[in-house]
Amino acid sequence: MKESLALYREVAPTLAPFRFDRFELDLDDRRLTRDGVAVALNARYFDALALLVREQGKLVTKQRFLDEVWRGVPVTDEALTQCVRTLRKLLDDDAGAPRLIQTVPKHGYRFIAPLGDAPVPEQAARDWPRVLRLGLAGTVGAVVAGAIGGLAYGFAAGAGVSALAVLLCVTVLVALLGGAGVAFGIALAEFAPGRPWWRAPFGGAVGGLVVGAVVKLLGLDAFTLLLGHAPEGITGGGEGVLLGGAAGLAFWLAGKVSGARSIAIAAAVGGVAGLVIPLLGGRLLGGSLDLLAHSFPDSRLKLTTIGGLLGEPGFGPLSQATTGALEGALFVAGLVGAMLWVARRRP
Repeated sequence: MKESLALYREVAPTLAPFRFDRFELDLDDRRLTRDGVAVALNARYFDALALLVREQGKLVTKQRFLDEVWRGVPVTDEALTQCVRTLRKLLDDDAGAPRLIQTVPKHGYRFIAPLGDAPVPEQAARDWPRVLRLGLAGTVGAVVAGAIGGLAYGFAAGAGVSALAVLLCVTVLVALLGGAGVAFGIALAEFAPGRPWWRAPFGGAVGGLVVGAVVKLLGLDAFTLLLGHAPEGITGGGEGVLLGGAAGLAFWLAGKVSGARSIAIAAAVGGVAGLVIPLLGGRLLGGSLDLLAHSFPDSRLKLTTIGGLLGEPGFGPLSQATTGALEGALFVAGLVGAMLWVARRRP
């Protein structure tokens, strides 16, 4: 059975990537993923893992590693030891109690995990500690993005120190609530049966909708209670759906690549969503702040400086579209980047 499986893999690797534990090793695309998220692995270490997996259950000697992975390049035994040590760390394996890579003292190594064509076990994804880690990481990433955005708007508006501090607190609070809703929505989508591509976008959209709608409702009530009237049109559930769905889509797309490319993809997807929202008549943070400033004439918050930089007399459509794209890119890149960072480093 094992021999026939190995032969089939060699003949048609593109049809059936190797699956073991929570991992998938695609030899054709030269990619290792864990729960659908790409794992960064340099070319030589990938070749070493591929050799071990192809020979599942068989001893792979040190000499064979040197011949097929290092291809005659003179290296010490320590180089091979370090290679296997790194693979075990990435695969969450333990040399003392191996589940995947077994050491055969003085001879080599053996890959001992079962292989199969069935989907990665869903119970691995249905892991509450993992959901908590991902959700918290995304929330922290969103808060950092919100703080950067708040500082940028504060300096652009020429606000004093006290006004800048207030604005920073407001933006951080909004980012905290919105980020938590979207990040935990994406993380909880891990519980969806099967592995459909749309589960992360759907989870992010639902999280964004719930938080956006609740925050808007409470905000309008607070303005009415304290100031007698509330501005209509501030950001809410609709914007939350679009931005949350974009964050989920970015998480799915960026998880397929590694390094700076994943952040670039997340920023691009978020930027597009942030651009579309004002084009559809919605408002993100900048548009909402400008609306509040106009609703209360005595407000010291003025964003006309931004409009002036873009050739507008005020904070007009071009300003809203530009700042919306930047806000979306920053929010999604921060949230998704933090979630992927945790997903790639923790089992």
